[in-house]
Amino acid sequence: MGVAVVAALAAGCSSTSHSPSGGASNAGGVVEGGTLRLGSSSSIDSLNPFVAINQDAYSTFEYIYPELVQYNAQMKFAPDFAKSWSTSSDGKVWTFKTQPGAKWSDGQPLTAKDAAWTYSTILKYAKTAAGNQAATLSHLKSAVAPNDTTLVLTYTVPVANVLSNLQQLPILPEHVWSKFATGNGLALKRYPNTPGSQPVVSGGPFELVKFQKDQIALFQRNPNWYGPKPHIDGYGLQFFANDDAMVTALKNGEIDAVEGLPNTSMQTVKQAGLTVADVPGEEFHDFIFNSNPKKPKNRELLDPKVRTAFEYAINRQQIVKTSLLGAGQPGSSIVPPASGGGWFDQNLNVVPYDPAKANQILDQLGYKKAADGIRVANGHPMSYQVIFPSSGASQRTFEIIQHDLSSVGVKLTLRTMDGSAAWNAITAPNGKYLSYDLAMWDWVPLVDPDFILSVMTCGSWNDWNDTGYCNPAYDKLYQQQTQATDLAKRHQLVDQMQQMIYRDKPYIVLDYLNVVDAWTTKWGGIVESPQGLYNALSKASLTSAHQVS
Repeated sequence: MGVAVVAALAAGCSSTSHSPSGGASNAGGVVEGGTLRLGSSSSIDSLNPFVAINQDAYSTFEYIYPELVQYNAQMKFAPDFAKSWSTSSDGKVWTFKTQPGAKWSDGQPLTAKDAAWTYSTILKYAKTAAGNQAATLSHLKSAVAPNDTTLVLTYTVPVANVLSNLQQLPILPEHVWSKFATGNGLALKRYPNTPGSQPVVSGGPFELVKFQKDQIALFQRNPNWYGPKPHIDGYGLQFFANDDAMVTALKNGEIDAVEGLPNTSMQTVKQAGLTVADVPGEEFHDFIFNSNPKKPKNRELLDPKVRTAFEYAINRQQIVKTSLLGAGQPGSSIVPPASGGGWFDQNLNVVPYDPAKANQILDQLGYKKAADGIRVANGHPMSYQVIFPSSGASQRTFEIIQHDLSSVGVKLTLRTMDGSAAWNAITAPNGKYLSYDLAMWDWVPLVDPDFILSVMTCGSWNDWNDTGYCNPAYDKLYQQQTQATDLAKRHQLVDQMQQMIYRDKPYIVLDYLNVVDAWTTKWGGIVESPQGLYNALSKASLTSAHQVS
């Protein structure tokens, strides 16, 4: 075996207070107990890890389930269920030493065998029930627990981002879930995993005791958790369909904190004497082109020159100023700069805002304006519908883009629908990506770039791919970077992939959003991250949160 890697949990789960910029949040002594009431304009779409998509669902899994590793407040890997880990000299075998004497919330033993079962089940049902999770276990050959505190993962090739992949996967209680791992495994996706007469069986710092979809989720401290005891007795998530109602509830003291404070409310909340965190985040908004070369209609949108003209016409600075109210920065790459690790390629030759250049390109292509001011391409008006999910996109941003493109002779109309319907419309018919032209949505990438890079692969069709982009040359680079254990080589490959996506433009990345959260001065110890205070990166925020004297 190679040299053991043992990370200190350090600030990630300490009771040290942290500020909205990454340092101290609120002065005052620690008061034990109480319930943190957290407002959210998002939702938990499912409590089943084989089904869930929404960010709040994965943040919930972070707190109710163990993971082998997590990130600390400095976004460095730190222990979670694994106390330490080591790798073989060839990089193919990873051995994890897990917490001894751990228990699930129902008192059953929580051991390395639960982790081995979870990963083995994902591999077994990769083509039926566990497609999304299976991507994070790429090249994993076997997961074996020779005893209760040892997990051995064997890969067919060295994998560059083993720890970041494992950080994404909640470890499930085998004694609860194994009854569904039969046949084709689809029963795993049908299990609702919601609390009834008993809480959901938990191995994290909190138990989920009540859940009403799109209304509330209530959590209480799990007395059996293997980690440091949280200061709070529990926390509650209240979901708001209306941002104004959420902000009013915060100001009136009906809730204690909000994740995703609307930028329009930042000043009024500050003036009310509340703490506002405004830090660089990983989320970005994107303008999406259908990139399937087999799409039958409006094929001019496949032309990189047309896409470049669109980009010249879009005023990203105006989007940041007007739509984000300054709480963000113009976008470029699908790998956000806030992810850290130096993965963001600063050398992209980003197209500036230049409507004259946009007009020039479209003129050279022979797309002349008709009497109504709309250009004609291949015998039809350059008039397109934009699929627009009711959450995950900004209508104000659409209005800016609509105006910008209208000025160069392109007409856009909005087609608003919920997220599920938007996904179905993008992939229609039957997962072939043939029917739509344009869309807008958002992404919240992970710290490691692997996931957001994987979205553009051919193999991600109908799992995460929302553009129909498929490029064998890109896929080859993707596979190479997954195995590039030499950090400098992997950086080089990741840069090449960013440049390829920027050149081909399945997306125009519009902006990178700042994380904007808020809480009352009665609370401290809240840890911000590039994904906000309630995130799927670490258990730190709500285990450190406390009332202040």
